Amino acid sequence: MRLRKILFPVCLLAGNVVVALAQTDTLALQEVVVTGTRSATDVRHLPMTVSVLGREELTGNHQTSVLPSVSQFVPGMFITGRGVLGYGVSGGAAGGINMRGISGGAGQLLVLIDGHPQYNGVYGHPISDSYQTLMAEKVEVLHGPASVLYGSNAMGGVVNIVTRDMRTDGTHTDLNLGIGSYGTLQTEVANQLRYGRFSSIIAAQYNRTDNHRPRMGFEQYGGYAKLGYAFSDHWKARADVDITHFNASHPGSVASPLYEANQWITRGFVSAALENQYGRTSGAVSVYSNFGRHKIDDGTNDAAKPTARYFRSRDAQTGISWYQSANLFDGNRLTVGIDYQHIYGRAFYTSKETGAVMDTPNKQSGHSHRNEVAAYVDFRQDLLPWLTVDAGIRLDHHSVTGNEWVPQGGVVVRPVESGEIKAMISKGFRNPSMREMYLYPPSNENLEPERLMNYELSWKQRLLGQRLVYGLNIYYLKGDNMIQTMPIDGKPRNVNTGEIENYGVEFMADYHINRHWRVQTNHSYLHMKTPVLAAPRYKGYLGADYRHGSWTLKVGLQQVAGLYTAVGAEEERESFLLFNTTIAYQLCPQVSLWLRGENLLAQKYEINAGFPMPRATVMGGVSIRL
Repeated sequence: MRLRKILFPVCLLAGNVVVALAQTDTLALQEVVVTGTRSATDVRHLPMTVSVLGREELTGNHQTSVLPSVSQFVPGMFITGRGVLGYGVSGGAAGGINMRGISGGAGQLLVLIDGHPQYNGVYGHPISDSYQTLMAEKVEVLHGPASVLYGSNAMGGVVNIVTRDMRTDGTHTDLNLGIGSYGTLQTEVANQLRYGRFSSIIAAQYNRTDNHRPRMGFEQYGGYAKLGYAFSDHWKARADVDITHFNASHPGSVASPLYEANQWITRGFVSAALENQYGRTSGAVSVYSNFGRHKIDDGTNDAAKPTARYFRSRDAQTGISWYQSANLFDGNRLTVGIDYQHIYGRAFYTSKETGAVMDTPNKQSGHSHRNEVAAYVDFRQDLLPWLTVDAGIRLDHHSVTGNEWVPQGGVVVRPVESGEIKAMISKGFRNPSMREMYLYPPSNENLEPERLMNYELSWKQRLLGQRLVYGLNIYYLKGDNMIQTMPIDGKPRNVNTGEIENYGVEFMADYHINRHWRVQTNHSYLHMKTPVLAAPRYKGYLGADYRHGSWTLKVGLQQVAGLYTAVGAEEERESFLLFNTTIAYQLCPQVSLWLRGENLLAQKYEINAGFPMPRATVMGGVSIRL
């Protein structure tokens, strides 16, 4: 039965592809990305695999976070969940980002906003409730290591959120309101303006839910603002700021419930950049800071015996980034860059009764500072109209672990005008986090970086004037020096002893059948020598969009099989099939009504062991554009 569920969407897709291939082939439009290279580049000339989600895909299902769409549309990527809304942090949290068995929760996968790294400075992992659709124009996901350009934590890949930018003169305001199951409310308002050389966006949101279990409430509010000014056709400046605050409750597992396990989290970033764009060269210099304030009550199993302390942490990651890309001669692109980061973290406990700082199991008196400085160069050359080679190298210096050389190389062959074969070899690495080196008894100040090598072969083709796009990736990755907690002299200690060896296949296809119908599918299979939490062996998606007159209908089936919810001696795996749909009606040019249903098959399943997911849920609302 499970095999039939897996094969059905594949067979249905194959029928569509065969029909499409029988039609006339035309040259596809170029797809420009910035993540695989610092400057905007035609993805057909890059050796790495990059998935791109536009704003329509990010907002089509009226989600407040970009991550549900990323998990749905990007093969090989899986995002954990725990409720209707909100991911939370600490114990019982969700929002874990996993790519090819490489975990963002372990700090091995990097989230960027406009190319700037975003992660908790103490724990080294992304904070998933920070990545909202209100700021996003598109999301680019680079499969596999990206450490040559982005350094530590990009060993498994990167998710780059490219912020919104209004390109034509005028102003408009968007308002989105929704209510649904379990007291869920989502609201968002955004104003965009462009007048001559000046542009701006100001956005705000408020979201809340009780979720489907007691003591699992979630509340979030925040805002985003971005200002831009073009001094000339060649120079422009921009600055932006984002603040997100959320309150989350952790109910514990079903078998071991928790009381008063609450979290109060504030995350934000600010950045400013000066960009130049000439005919044969382009570049930018930018400064940024990603910061957070965390207050957590770990809760208790006995409601009558509350805890006496709060866990608190403060962190900031401040950096300067410069790059310049130049076309030295025909078919060439040379990019050089320098990155500097200062990472600060402090973790401590305070008394609930007095507010005084209590003893903290943390070396260096609860404070830690690290500096990283790096230089990199990437060289790309079209040797022939159908052949491109690329090579890059980075020297990264960490103030504690020392120097790390990071190479990559690849080749792109375009045997037909509409398609390309890519081969890529790349290294990824991750410096140990402050938690692993200084916080809690297993900490070890002598840890070394984790390292990984990735080998990848891919094919992508665009047919029918890009109405049909499909691609296939095959990869093998092997890593060592993975940080694990092991018993040393009878005591737990973090040591560089683990290994990772994964291989897999990823497939995607997107077919605009006509002006009414669009079909999308993606599938990924992952084999892991050592199982990893929240890494499914198989993930597949089959969706269809239908548009006619004022009506829009989106339906999607997502299957997950062999998802590890527990590893080790008590290994557990979960499989489930989700049916989601969204229907919208354009009431007038300014107003549309929408209705979204998730898990409409009412599947009973878990992603985090002991945390059952909600059955069928419904959201409905209105979108207004003025």
